Amino acid sequence: MTMRIGIAEIVHPELTAKLTRAGHTCIALHALNAKDRTAQLTNLDGIVVRSGIVDEAFLKQCPDLRFVGRVGAGIENIDTAYCRKKGIQVLNSPEGNRDGVGESCVMLLLALMKLLVPANMAVRAGLWPREALRGTDLRGKTIGIIGFGQMGSAFAEKLRGFGVRVLGHDKYLSGFARAGVEECGLDQLLRESDVISFHLPLNEETRYYANAAFFKRLKKPVRIINTSRGGVLCTRDLLDAIDNGTVIAAAMDVLEFERPALDGLDASMDPTTYDRLIHHDRVLLTPHIAGVTHEGKFKMADVLADKILHLFPNGTS
Repeated sequence: MTMRIGIAEIVHPELTAKLTRAGHTCIALHALNAKDRTAQLTNLDGIVVRSGIVDEAFLKQCPDLRFVGRVGAGIENIDTAYCRKKGIQVLNSPEGNRDGVGESCVMLLLALMKLLVPANMAVRAGLWPREALRGTDLRGKTIGIIGFGQMGSAFAEKLRGFGVRVLGHDKYLSGFARAGVEECGLDQLLRESDVISFHLPLNEETRYYANAAFFKRLKKPVRIINTSRGGVLCTRDLLDAIDNGTVIAAAMDVLEFERPALDGLDASMDPTTYDRLIHHDRVLLTPHIAGVTHEGKFKMADVLADKILHLFPNGTS
């Protein structure tokens, strides 16, 4: 038995090609008008999304749905509770962009340590302030990684060769210690880290994981990196921590001001904090591009197609 799979957003064509070769029918929902798209939902076996919202109202339009596949890592855009209740499988593909995220974390870390952005801006302004832009060496520092799944472990892998100590903490994973990585509790990580990098999914447990109470537990000034989800970190509390010297600087590829579909920013939730963030000279910002690479686009689609075919080899569960 073959499946009808709706492709809700534009993804790498390898996903459609692989599913089609296996005998399944793929419908490009993103190419249809609203009326035709709605009509197609009633007889879909599966749907593939990127950042589109898949809430209960949407899922109720798909009575025969067997799976929702996300081309990417985070699944906060999918109503997983409703899917569990209805027996709908939720699949994602963090394996596909782990290298991009890991490499971007190294880039952001080095940019913070070596004051890359202010150095670039100074030269463009006709200045040459070498002493004022004296950087910090990475060798000998302790890097704390919170969340040791695909992304956290990828960052640890990329740090090999820099002569750093890596501490890893994950509430739900254990046994990942290996050469160059020490598994530890959160208290030790907060006590000994010079840099803390977040690699957590966004859910009710992790929202504002890094808040004022978190920063008060630090035992020495640190640099912060967040490439997971903006809501993991309370921006107002982070900026306060930077201003009072608890945090040296921060690099964030994700912001709590991102719209749910991850397609831009919305300052309306807290205009004052947003303005502080945008103008803070010790915060480095990028537009959620840590895992956005040409290679990652292919691999995320390829991995998700393989997971779908593994779970439904003949279009049946």
